[in-house]
Amino acid sequence: MNFELSDELKTLQRTTRDFIREQIMPLENDPRQDAHGPHAALRDELVSRARAAGLLTPHASIGMGGLGLSHVAKAVMFEEAGYSWLGPTALNIHAPDEGNIHLMEEVASAAQKQRWLAPQVKGFTRSCFAMTEPSPGAGADPGMLQTTATRDGRGYRINGTKWFITGAEGASYVIVMARMEDGTATMFLADMDQPGIVHERNMDAMDRCFTGGHAVLRFENLYVPEEDVLGEVGKGFRYAQVRLAPARLTHCMRWLGQARRAHDAAVDHARRRQAFGRPLAEHEGVGFMLADNDMDLHTARLHIWHTAWMLDQGERCNFESSRAKVVCSEAEWRVVDRCVQILGGQGVTAEKEVMRIFTDMRAFRIYDGPSEVHRWSMARKIVQAADRHAGAPA
Repeated sequence: MNFELSDELKTLQRTTRDFIREQIMPLENDPRQDAHGPHAALRDELVSRARAAGLLTPHASIGMGGLGLSHVAKAVMFEEAGYSWLGPTALNIHAPDEGNIHLMEEVASAAQKQRWLAPQVKGFTRSCFAMTEPSPGAGADPGMLQTTATRDGRGYRINGTKWFITGAEGASYVIVMARMEDGTATMFLADMDQPGIVHERNMDAMDRCFTGGHAVLRFENLYVPEEDVLGEVGKGFRYAQVRLAPARLTHCMRWLGQARRAHDAAVDHARRRQAFGRPLAEHEGVGFMLADNDMDLHTARLHIWHTAWMLDQGERCNFESSRAKVVCSEAEWRVVDRCVQILGGQGVTAEKEVMRIFTDMRAFRIYDGPSEVHRWSMARKIVQAADRHAGAPA
């Protein structure tokens, strides 16, 4: 793997960095946002700025109107976008839309792409992905899926409850995962304004960077015609992997930008703030934390770039994306936690951006699979590989 960035990618990196600093960060304190994320009006302004800059939806294919970035190129650009908590929203690369766009490009029919994907790539609409359910339904274990889809003429009736559905409020369409009568799972597409979809409430959450917050949705005899099945019937779990491996990695990319932002704030503070006759940075306790931050940031970036490179080679990377998700979510969290400590009182108030990053980032170790689940999955694969090797002829 060559770690040298091409001139073209360096230019894209600088362009994105300048755009975020000059046009997005000044809007971070805009009043058009609350505990459930940026309001629609703020999102529209952010998106319009990215559109004018030619940076909107860069991960979509050129044919759909994006930049057709490779996974490695996304790693570079998404980190720069993530430097501001509004950056991913501006570039239309935030969860769940980023993952849904990737899934729709891979699986949706031409008619479905024209109806749902095309306006989303242009930034005119948003989407949500409905899989997680209250107990005893699906969470970290998708096999516990309780929402059902039963045949009804030329379509299906969907019934069930979903929660932690990011971006549901204000979304134009939803991808619903439901269990079929034979026990398999299928993905369905549906417009969010249908009477069979009930938005019960938004959940109060630690983070507030996702437009639309996190919702509880109830599906009551929602009718979905067969032409709105996403992909093939019974292949929902397979398609979930198409979406999840790259989506895990793009989370790592965006949050790396936020961790770097926190580290920059901590370095600046440690250089300027005096204590016991010298700058904080000259005290070993603080200096060691800055050094540890640098190591964690570099380790996270290497995992991201390596996994992205493997995805660009056509590898599935289920194991590697799990590994990167655990390493990055924990390393980036350690960075931000240390930054709070370095900043002291300012780190636990809105006087500095680090408190906001701290509360937004904590959930990263949970969504798209808790660290414990990824470790368990990795351990199974490690042992299975060893068993295969032991059984191979000498």
